[in-house]
Amino acid sequence: MDFELNEEQKMFQKAVREFAEKEIRPIARETDATEQFPWATIRKMAAMGMMGLPVPEEYGGAGSDYVSYAIAVEEISRVCGSTGITVAAHTSLACMPFVYFGTEEQKRKYLTPLASGEKLGAFGLTEPNAGSDASAIQTTAILKGDEWVINGQKVFITSGSIADVIIVAARTDPAAGSRGISNLIVEKTSPGFRAGRNEEKMGLRGSVTSQLFFEDCRVPKENILGKPGEGLKQFLITLDGGRISIGAMALGLAQAAFENAVAYSKQRVQFGQPIANFQAIQWMIADMATEIDAARLLVYRAAWLKDKGVRFTKEAAMAKLYASEVAERAAFKSLQIHGGYGYTKDYDVERIYRDQRLCTIGEGTSEIQRLVIARQVLGL
Repeated sequence: MDFELNEEQKMFQKAVREFAEKEIRPIARETDATEQFPWATIRKMAAMGMMGLPVPEEYGGAGSDYVSYAIAVEEISRVCGSTGITVAAHTSLACMPFVYFGTEEQKRKYLTPLASGEKLGAFGLTEPNAGSDASAIQTTAILKGDEWVINGQKVFITSGSIADVIIVAARTDPAAGSRGISNLIVEKTSPGFRAGRNEEKMGLRGSVTSQLFFEDCRVPKENILGKPGEGLKQFLITLDGGRISIGAMALGLAQAAFENAVAYSKQRVQFGQPIANFQAIQWMIADMATEIDAARLLVYRAAWLKDKGVRFTKEAAMAKLYASEVAERAAFKSLQIHGGYGYTKDYDVERIYRDQRLCTIGEGTSEIQRLVIARQVLGL
């Protein structure tokens, strides 16, 4: 067993970290405070090939392995959760469905500009009454002549209002239940499509989270991924990969909380000595270090299994579940170590505390991850 990254992965990790420190960290606090989407940063990452890392080179991507992609999301999220989730959603949820299920024509038309970063993508699944129960979506798409006519609403869609291309889950055969769901490709210029409000969020305020509306929205007949009725299977496969990226995002936020706690504990003096000398602080630091190390192994293992081409549903759920809950505990402990200062916006741990909270909710709550894991273990 080899627990080391290979030399190429180490070099890539170093390059992404240097970019994140130079280009993202200096504006991370402002990005959060102003809720301004970091377009300039996204364009710089696109120029470096970081908006389609696991996408084959022939379709505008970097052709990297999934472990490297997880490393990139981790390193970016370590300095800015908003940028991290933008990259994760664009890559895992918007690009990869085209890789898995798209026709050659769809890949050339949509995947290539998405993977190169020329365009931004989104994945429209969640609805007001369909969250954890994704099969309960009510958005419909009826084939009329040579067009699909879509009607419905989506909520909590990352980059929804600013995306150029959105993959939308809809019922194409309402009588067929979960077997009547398909995924359709909608461009932002499609007639009948409009974006609603962008949500005012607790954290990840530099990412855009939107409501989307489809009112007799028309898209060409060929804008369907795979065959009609394959949508549920498609987005379950897509979410398996997406959970690795959310686990990596949580890992980066946990690492940031840990590094802030270690640095602060060494320079904060109370009772005549640095608080790092006190056992109570040392134990919190030790717990954080141990749990983050374990989370990293789970995330990297899930990515490694995906690279090997074997099933990784259980491992992805484990990685996402554990890493997101580790991030929550690490952020709590880090803020506690900072005391009153940690509760102010003068220290990054306040932002980290808010940003990590989504990780146990987005792309499947912790409760859903436990359900997935249990079903895999029990063979249900």
